Amino acid sequence: MLNTEIPGFVWAYRFDAATGIGRPLPPTTSREELIVNEGFVWLHLALSDARVPKFLEGFIDLPDAARATLTDRDNHVVLTSDDGVLHGVFTDIERAFDHDTNDIGWFRFAASERLIVTARLHPLRCVEAVRLAVDRGLTIHGTVNVFAAVVIEFEKVVDALIGEMNDELDRIEDYVFETAPRDERRRLGPVRRTVVRLNRQLRASVALFRRYQRWDETDPLPTGTVEMAETLADLLGSASQEMQGLQDRARLLHEEIDSKISSETNRHLYILSIMTAFLLPPTLVTGFFGMNTGGLPFAGEHFGTLLAFLMGGLSVWGAWWFLKRVGIL
Repeated sequence: MLNTEIPGFVWAYRFDAATGIGRPLPPTTSREELIVNEGFVWLHLALSDARVPKFLEGFIDLPDAARATLTDRDNHVVLTSDDGVLHGVFTDIERAFDHDTNDIGWFRFAASERLIVTARLHPLRCVEAVRLAVDRGLTIHGTVNVFAAVVIEFEKVVDALIGEMNDELDRIEDYVFETAPRDERRRLGPVRRTVVRLNRQLRASVALFRRYQRWDETDPLPTGTVEMAETLADLLGSASQEMQGLQDRARLLHEEIDSKISSETNRHLYILSIMTAFLLPPTLVTGFFGMNTGGLPFAGEHFGTLLAFLMGGLSVWGAWWFLKRVGIL
């Protein structure tokens, strides 16, 4: 079992105030070592540990609202501040142990001047990417820039997904506009679902960052918050526009598929209707001569069956002439 004094400990880094370089802290780090006078500490927790809420109560730098944000299970984008602490919930992409996924996940954070706490329920791709970048020497000055780094990684993932989904839509379009119509709705469905969900989160995120661009300077916030909000609003705003274009394209493609399938269905129904119109008259002829009643025409004729067959053929010709006359054929 992991020997740690911090429930739900995933990692912790202490960042130097001058260089911005992060140094990993061991799992045995005590609560007191997380409070520093210079630089700041990034603590990442797993919410699967039920002791995390109780542990967070010991941080006087985190107001009740910030602790509630870190431990609540509501899944929607939030960005707010209380007593100079910026906290909220933001979108990430979940990751599996052996492969990447496109499933939306959530990370929670609370950032004061000297401490940023992030928490998640499932492993997340973008948060992990920032940790690896810190290990490789990424410098970060200020707690809000840890959050900004995660959001920038999220934008990179979204940008890669936009490229993948554009390629997938190109392939679907190639099939849709072939001579032989094909139903590609099964392939288009996952793309539309991913685009709609990501676009919803991007729009909400941009709206929140725009609000902090106009933040009242008399209300204290961690250093660099307004500048961070301006940068991320522009970054995600561009991604949101591209995602909106993908959403419109996918919707139009779905409508095109429906139109082609509807046209093909109508063509089949037209053929069946013509066949029915041709077969109905001879069916009436055979039904008439199939009655077991006396006095039927040609009953005593040696070529009666042939004559009845000729009447059936004549009725087909009559149906063809009528349909041609009225312009159906």
